[in-house]
Amino acid sequence: MRILQDALTFDDVLLVPAHSTVLPKDVSLKTQLTKGITLNIPFLSAAMDTVTEARLAISMAQEGGIGIIHKNMTVEEQAHVVSKVKKYEHGVILDPVTVQITDTVADVVKVTKQNR
Repeated sequence: MRILQDALTFDDVLLVPAHSTVLPKDVSLKTQLTKGITLNIPFLSAAMDTVTEARLAISMAQEGGIGIIHKNMTVEEQAHVVSKVKKYEHGVILDPVTVQITDTVADVVKVTKQNR
């Protein structure tokens, strides 16, 4: 393995409480995840089946982080989850699922389960 640059872990840093001249508005938490991906906040969700699917990945992206989709599903299911995340744009649902006023609650439940 090649070491690209020195880095620090939590055990390498000790923060001592003191007055600071640095203002919060002057602080940037941006970090470079990959050559083409910069995160506004250095938060990634775990790629665990009980943690990250479309809903959390969307929430993470809205706050400037990134959600790593787990792989404990079929390739088709993974593609569907990624598609849901990519289609979600600034709170606008590009492919809304709708029901008619004449639909029953059972119809709504069925449509909801089909489109999760």
